[in-house]
Amino acid sequence: MKNLFNCRTRREFLFNAAGVASLASALRSFPMLAAPPPPDSGCLTDVEGIKVGHYTETRRPTGCTVVLTEGGAVAGVDVRGSAPGTHETDLLSPLNTVEKIHAVVLSGGSAFGLETAAGVMQYLEEQRIGYATRVARIPIVPAAVLFDLELGDARIRPDKRSGYLACKAAKARACEEGNVGAGAGATVGKMFGMDRAMKGGLGAASIQVGPVVVAALVAVNAFGDVLDPTTGAVLAGARTTEGKSLVNSIEQMRQGRYSPPKTSGENTTIGVVATNVVMNKSQATKMAQMAHDGLARCINPVHTPMDGDTLFAIATGTETATANLTLLGSLAADVVAQAVRRAIVRAKGLPGLPSHLDLASSTKRG
Repeated sequence: MKNLFNCRTRREFLFNAAGVASLASALRSFPMLAAPPPPDSGCLTDVEGIKVGHYTETRRPTGCTVVLTEGGAVAGVDVRGSAPGTHETDLLSPLNTVEKIHAVVLSGGSAFGLETAAGVMQYLEEQRIGYATRVARIPIVPAAVLFDLELGDARIRPDKRSGYLACKAAKARACEEGNVGAGAGATVGKMFGMDRAMKGGLGAASIQVGPVVVAALVAVNAFGDVLDPTTGAVLAGARTTEGKSLVNSIEQMRQGRYSPPKTSGENTTIGVVATNVVMNKSQATKMAQMAHDGLARCINPVHTPMDGDTLFAIATGTETATANLTLLGSLAADVVAQAVRRAIVRAKGLPGLPSHLDLASSTKRG
């Protein structure tokens, strides 16, 4: 197509401008799927002092994921979505007394799933781990939940036993992804309802710069579409009525094809970012805030009234390098974006809920 600035007449300019506009519109609406997943790019347990364990419910797609910091870790949190389900997040404020946590729980089951934190507390108490008082050691266990009750029997959800068993399964070298733990019932692209949604999941990533390690673990259950953070291609999201391709939710909004749903708060992306560097609670809180930029790079729309997007940041302090908060927060956003991508490309489809790979395979065959 001729460069617009090299046109010789006004008519030629308008003709070519119309062609560019038409092409741009076509590209915006064309459903794009990215290439297969990259090689393994790390796990949350690459940060020394962290164990990760999962409990995946076999009776329906749901579960919980536990991040254990048995030696104690400084933590912060940032809640951006308008429909959160959380436990002990106020305690993480830099204004409040307790300095260290002993675990973080990510769970399905909506508010019912907050019960998993009690099972984690039971496990840690048995290990004599917790905040020391005169009469007992009290485990400090923040938690966040996502809504996955629409898949199967809503009466089946993660509970105290689930949290306990996830702790028993926790390992210092764990990198399970996809339909596991808190990602088991995760879905994405729900602008037009569950009938046109796709499978989400759990993803992880890490990066090391010198002695500094930053990692993320994210359960992706977003209202919006998920994009490849590098190319902008839509990986998974709302599908066409026949279900065989993607529609691009934001483009549908631009064209006035979105009506607010009758229900809200049935989504949410939750996760943990971690580093081995020594930090205080104020710094950990800022790291959690900056980490949300990673969600914004690959979920669109994000932080909506229908999401309870929550990210925790933890610092195990096993590395004594000076905390460069600009570096740590920037890397946190990067690994969160990569973890979201991996959650989608590692997910496996369910009946009526295809995964990214299902749709990519179908498109290739077609």
